[in-house]
Amino acid sequence: MASKRISDEPAFVLHRYDWSETSLILEVFTRHHGRLALVAKGVKRPSSSFRPILLPLQPLHLAFGGDAEIKTLKAAEWQGGHVMPTGDALMSGYYLNELLLNLLAREDPHPALFDLYANVVAVIASEHGEVLESALRAFELLLLREVGLLPLLDAQTMTLLALHPEESYSLVPEGGLRQAGEGDRASLTGAQWATLQQVLGARVAFTTVLRACAEVASALKPQLRKLLNYHCGVSALRTRQVMIDLQNL
Repeated sequence: MASKRISDEPAFVLHRYDWSETSLILEVFTRHHGRLALVAKGVKRPSSSFRPILLPLQPLHLAFGGDAEIKTLKAAEWQGGHVMPTGDALMSGYYLNELLLNLLAREDPHPALFDLYANVVAVIASEHGEVLESALRAFELLLLREVGLLPLLDAQTMTLLALHPEESYSLVPEGGLRQAGEGDRASLTGAQWATLQQVLGARVAFTTVLRACAEVASALKPQLRKLLNYHCGVSALRTRQVMIDLQNL
């Protein structure tokens, strides 16, 4: 029985590592098949047409096949649209990739999340650095919601009590959304959390979520970062630690 071949599949490379002297293993995020591992045979040879194409943060169309857990790359085409990000933008893109590698199961399709990722990558690669933080916070929220790790944001998680608009609440890994205490690093008001829940629940355009995050991005950052680290099983993601180390040089 012939193995199934998939063609013209929208995809991004999340990570790549050596397989042999001439080949690579690619972790890719595809629109219709989720996160996959592919072997790219001969791609490290100077003559390979794949070599300048199989880069992170670049929109691709891939063809692949095989019945094993690691499938074989057959073809790759760059879809254009933007150049490779640099500096902080590049590190932000690697941060998104690390989140997907940690939180997505293999072969579990998330087409809406794929489209969101493509939107955020386009923001990262643009000249609009002023919206980068808001875009990252929006992606974190939507990723957590997509994989079922984000509690409702219009009630206290443990008690289901309604939020008071003017009181402060914190999102914590072990207890979800709760009334802010003295030890909480950051918080939002009940009204601010309710606004985010309304936007997320309506499944509106990414730009609408981005605008909602822009007003609370600085307070959201430590809360979402702690929640993401908790679910990834680490004290700090590698890309985040690299960014901190570079800032301290």
